[in-house]
Amino acid sequence: MILADLDLEKALWEKGHKLVAGIDEVGRGSWAGPLVAAGVIFPKNFTIPAKLADSKQVSKKERKRLAALIRKTAVSINIVEIPVEKINEVGIGKATQLAFRKIVASFNPKPTYCLIDAFHIKYFSKTKQLAIKHGDIKSASIAAASIVAKVYRDDLMEALSQKYPRYGFEKHKGYGTTLHQKTIKKNGFCKIHRTSYNLSFLVS
Repeated sequence: MILADLDLEKALWEKGHKLVAGIDEVGRGSWAGPLVAAGVIFPKNFTIPAKLADSKQVSKKERKRLAALIRKTAVSINIVEIPVEKINEVGIGKATQLAFRKIVASFNPKPTYCLIDAFHIKYFSKTKQLAIKHGDIKSASIAAASIVAKVYRDDLMEALSQKYPRYGFEKHKGYGTTLHQKTIKKNGFCKIHRTSYNLSFLVS
């Protein structure tokens, strides 16, 4: 496991950026359900929680523990959910950009600098930003955002599995696992599947 650090945040704090936000998304590659983005601003010189890393490297139990610690420590946390209807309307690329713009716009207090995992936020010049490849293993703020977003979305998909019990969403969270493929072939698509994705081969 690669643990995230504060090197990027510290460099920005030293330059006078008191409020540095880390931003990440979860669910971009999923075949069903919403896209969820989160943003986290930590106080200057805070102590990184033990085992803080990219959400994909952390167990469900650890993610829950870390999410609770992040909520207690952060200056501000934002979560934005882009529903499947919007994803199907505009596509996942524009939906991702929309989520990130909403995250930054709704922060209170406002960040003076944003660190984003992989993506540059388009059409948004009010706040300085830096897109970082594999940012969720390089920035504690981005890693924290990935944890918060992952816990939120997983809980949401588990709840949706009660409404759509034939698809096993509580197990695969909408991603293209063998189980998910089998349930689509058997039952067809449901209302929370992303019809904008080319998934027709599953029901042909």
